Amino acid sequence: MSEKYKPSESEPEIAFEDVLNAEIGQFGKYQIINLLLLTIPSMASAFMAADYIFTAARLPHRCAIPECDGSQPIYEPAWLENAIPFDSSGFDDCNRYASIVNITELTDNCPAELFDKNTTIPCESYVFLKTNSVVYDFDLACKEWLRALAGTLNSLGAMIALPLAGYISDHFGRRVSIVFFAFNLALTGFIRSFSVNYTMYVTFQFLQTAIGGGVFSAAYILAAEIVGPKFRVLTSATMSSLFGFGQVLVGLIASAIHEWRHFSLTISTPVFLLVSYYWIVTESYRWLLSKNKQDEARATLEKAARLNRRTISEKTMNYLLTAIPKQIEESKRTDKDENLFLRVIKSKVMLRRCCTTPIMWITTTFIYYGLSINSVSLSGNMYINYIAVVAIEIPGFWTAVLILDRIGRRITIFGGYFLCGLCCIGFAFTPRDMHGLSMFLFLFGKYCTGLVFTSLYLYTSELYPTRHRHSFLGFSSMVGRVGSVLAPLTPPLAVYWTGIPSMLFGIMSIIAAILVLTQPETHGLKVPDTFEDAEQLGKS
Repeated sequence: MSEKYKPSESEPEIAFEDVLNAEIGQFGKYQIINLLLLTIPSMASAFMAADYIFTAARLPHRCAIPECDGSQPIYEPAWLENAIPFDSSGFDDCNRYASIVNITELTDNCPAELFDKNTTIPCESYVFLKTNSVVYDFDLACKEWLRALAGTLNSLGAMIALPLAGYISDHFGRRVSIVFFAFNLALTGFIRSFSVNYTMYVTFQFLQTAIGGGVFSAAYILAAEIVGPKFRVLTSATMSSLFGFGQVLVGLIASAIHEWRHFSLTISTPVFLLVSYYWIVTESYRWLLSKNKQDEARATLEKAARLNRRTISEKTMNYLLTAIPKQIEESKRTDKDENLFLRVIKSKVMLRRCCTTPIMWITTTFIYYGLSINSVSLSGNMYINYIAVVAIEIPGFWTAVLILDRIGRRITIFGGYFLCGLCCIGFAFTPRDMHGLSMFLFLFGKYCTGLVFTSLYLYTSELYPTRHRHSFLGFSSMVGRVGSVLAPLTPPLAVYWTGIPSMLFGIMSIIAAILVLTQPETHGLKVPDTFEDAEQLGKS
């Protein structure tokens, strides 16, 4: 450390940040090596977020017609219209015409005279075009709500993973958290591949995210803690992009390996290798310092400085090793006993804010996951559609990085929500034969959602005071998971009208856009440190 900067024991936290960045460097070889290592868990975390879209995919099917189908039935024979109701969207896949007479021998052409076209009955058995999903293995044809349960339980598991990840990460370290969740992610996915019934399948689908869904958050926190403040927004966008690339990889693997058990094994088994990260990845020196693990913290700081071609003096090292523990002790002595819930209730400004930001999070996750899930129902190749929809969010992440500091947080998020809403509503009324236009609207809507997702993290954190920022952000994010729980339930609604899912996305997005306007702009303002500062945001 240079002689011109000599921190005293009484210096505030900002001094520690300045010293740390000056001695370690905000971004160098140490940060690059660790960020490269974190790309794998970041991408692997996307596997459990999207695999059910393919393992529990809806399969094209129709009623089996015993009077006409042979031992090896054709999926769409020439006589099909005689036995099954047709409309403009195709044939009914859950009902058939009732037989007029019992036929003991199969007929060659299955004439219309065999059926009463005024009477329809539910299918007794089915003929499938494909057999590569749990829908075929566990007899889920025409049980759309039961099939959608896999996605709902996947998202419910993620709600459990959030607090669990926070506890493990804060108590045992970021590195242990990555290893713990990665191992669980791999193990539950591996076991689920051998499911003998649907109950076993959805149970392990739930467990996979409940005890394996903290991989990304642990990797994200570690990445944010090892870089300097100038590089945190870029690091955030990079980590989000890696998650997007992971989803693209899932689509590519699914397009190559169609059988759901083989697909699940392929994406789960390699994740076991992340257990080696316990010995490979360096623990966050910020976490080590916060836990007063001085020997490990010293070794980590020296390693970081050495890789970044810097040297830490003994005096500076002693300051770095003791500054955070002293701040924690001081905070415990001066922390006033107050009920945060009662303070929010008494403040109209903060109560409105605490009701508004969770709705924005619910809307974002609802549309984000909803568009991904419904992408496989678009006309054309389901794998190409899915890959396009998850890939388009990556430019959205980086657009947010480019414009947030230029036009502000509020206008960026409002514009993202509003344009997304227009696209979704427009998609609902676009004829399906206009494939180019419908695909453009769908993709642009997902692009806008990616832009909003990245911006919302920053905006939410800037709306709340430093002391309670993590609690408020965690509250909004956790409540927001309601959207991801509801998203898998939208495809079955398309049975009643194909535009229902996208209309729901559009209406929710417009509502969220309006709610954004009720909150202050935070760009260029000092981040609030106290409850009172947060109440005064945008008033001066």
